[in-house]
Amino acid sequence: MLKRLLLSLILMAPAYVTAEDQAMLKFVINGDTLIYDTETNVSGDDAEIENDDVDQMRSLLRSNPGITTLELNSGGGSVYAGDEMARIIIDFGLDTVVSGECISSCVNVFLGGNARRMMRGSKIGFHQRYWSEKSIKKYYDRWHEDENWETPFEFTSWVYEDTQAETYEDLMYIVSRGVEPGFAIRTKRVNNDDEWFPSREELVKAGVLRD
Repeated sequence: MLKRLLLSLILMAPAYVTAEDQAMLKFVINGDTLIYDTETNVSGDDAEIENDDVDQMRSLLRSNPGITTLELNSGGGSVYAGDEMARIIIDFGLDTVVSGECISSCVNVFLGGNARRMMRGSKIGFHQRYWSEKSIKKYYDRWHEDENWETPFEFTSWVYEDTQAETYEDLMYIVSRGVEPGFAIRTKRVNNDDEWFPSREELVKAGVLRD
């Protein structure tokens, strides 16, 4: 009876899953394609693009030189991670394809591709970048002494300048990937609590999709 009870408790106990394990769940290799899916096998806070995914993707590409394409299905996540993944995709000379959805920071990952396709029935969504109140406070508490921000107002002034610089850099990146400048500017008009899903025709015309 005691052995049976102990076995039941072991089976019921949730397994500890590390950040690296969660990142692994997002990647699948299928022939010459590396599939990156943040929506299917993970849940909660891990169901988005995260910093740990960058190292995991780099490692998989280095150990599988035959990969030529990155397939994406993601609602977005970390801006930093998305930008780093895009840089790696460009460096490896990969093509990209959307299967399902690619929204927010996922779009910058997608734009890293040489040839860029979207499977029928899929969608690509744009909106402004977002920094939550909780994350802002955490950042200020962590860095205000190192950065000599004596008051939240000094920090706010820095955020204002940094936001403008980040927006400029993002627009320059989008345009550098062959996207029409007017379209790139339009992506910055959509509030962060909404998404703009251009039609396939619009995406082709603007240079977001290209063979």
